Amino acid sequence: MKSISISGQLRSDLGKKASKMYRAQGLVPCVMYGENKDEQGNPVATHFLVSNKEIDKCVYTPHIYLVNINIDGVEHKAVMREIQFHPVKDNVIHVDFFEVTDEKPIVMGVPVAPQGLAAGVRAGGKLVTMVRKLNVRAPYTAIPEKLVIDVTNLELGKSIKCGELSFEGLELVTPKEVVVVSVQMTRAARGAAAAAAAAK
Repeated sequence: MKSISISGQLRSDLGKKASKMYRAQGLVPCVMYGENKDEQGNPVATHFLVSNKEIDKCVYTPHIYLVNINIDGVEHKAVMREIQFHPVKDNVIHVDFFEVTDEKPIVMGVPVAPQGLAAGVRAGGKLVTMVRKLNVRAPYTAIPEKLVIDVTNLELGKSIKCGELSFEGLELVTPKEVVVVSVQMTRAARGAAAAAAAAK
């Protein structure tokens, strides 16, 4: 997995009014959760601020990242958990991070990358990727940048479900029945099939 570095600063004023003020200054309110728990067993949250420019490096990219966050000089390793966008302007207004360790498994969505020319495509069909990411569980050090899926033998009208896939060192947690890729019949392929049937 690729890594990227950003820097931020702790915030003490957690009210909505303060969040609005920070956003007006070009800062994005963020929260980082980790392994630490309070007396009630709830995750301890670290509230901090990051500039729009820094956050955009992590968000507007097709890649997944381990994010090295420097908060007031203290380094943390984390992954993004949830991103909130403005409903009209579509800019980032809040990000949740989860702090990670080298050993403890995490769940993360990894991009799907079909590989090969499917048999069904050679027959006139169209390869369709039904989901862009699959959720996997593993230590972050074992999570790849993408999940390569060989579609060479995928025939017309057929599909590959999550339950048919396996990747070394990774546990797939996306439901088994989810269709990942399929080769769908195109209008041209239907015409060719109908013509072939009529010629018999």
